[in-house]
Amino acid sequence: MTPAVPGTAEELAERFRGAIQAGQLGDGERLPTIRQTARDFGIAQATAAKAYRMLEADGLVVTRTAAGTRVAPGASRAPGPVTERARELAEAAQAAGVSLDDTVAILRAMWQPSGGAPNPPAG
Repeated sequence: MTPAVPGTAEELAERFRGAIQAGQLGDGERLPTIRQTARDFGIAQATAAKAYRMLEADGLVVTRTAAGTRVAPGASRAPGPVTERARELAEAAQAAGVSLDDTVAILRAMWQPSGGAPNPPAG
């Protein structure tokens, strides 16, 4: 089921908050511009700007002139490069028809605990 399209600043902020806290947006990752966010969700730019201010007040994003709005360091469960690689893996797996369960199994098989060999396959 697709989540409802956010219509208020609070709903939009909650959507981004969830993505940041779930690691879908990693530390340092840039959010779309306010103009683009407003266009993407069919809301007023003032509503998108209010949502971004709410996220900044919560310490989840940092806005810098000419650098845009980025996920604040430590706000996400994963650093930006890890999130981006995970996104690339998900897209590649979907394009190749590999299931989520199989993709996770591949990651588990490749995961190496500190100083150890890869985990044996589960099963």
